[in-house]
Amino acid sequence: MNTPDNKPEEKGFFEKVINSIESLWDDTKDKAEDLKEVTEEKIDAIKEKVTAQKPTVTKKIAATTAKAKTAAADVKAKATQTVKKATDKAKSTTAGAKAKATQTVKKATDKAKTITAEAKTKATATEKKVVAKAKAAAPKATAKR
Repeated sequence: MNTPDNKPEEKGFFEKVINSIESLWDDTKDKAEDLKEVTEEKIDAIKEKVTAQKPTVTKKIAATTAKAKTAAADVKAKATQTVKKATDKAKSTTAGAKAKATQTVKKATDKAKTITAEAKTKATATEKKVVAKAKAAAPKATAKR
């Protein structure tokens, strides 16, 4: 028969290790739950801030969009004006060049007509001289024979 001992039983080495691991596990789970709660609270706080700032951001976006549209309209108007000026300048330059070219062509045509008329006059005069010399020489040639 066994007689009960009045001494408490001493735990073995492995039982001590198991108890230590269980204790660490319980502490870790508690810390994880605490961290989870703190994180949830922070997330809720951030959501509240974002919700509070959302209308402000929306207003800023609307204002910025309006400014961008106004700036784009101004740039478009300036670009249109610049293109119009450049087109007008090109048209006037082209018109001036056409007028000068027409005038130059007219002068060249007039000069060519004048030269042609002078050449015809000289050719006619020369032809008349040649004909006159030929006529004058023809009776002499017939007389000598």
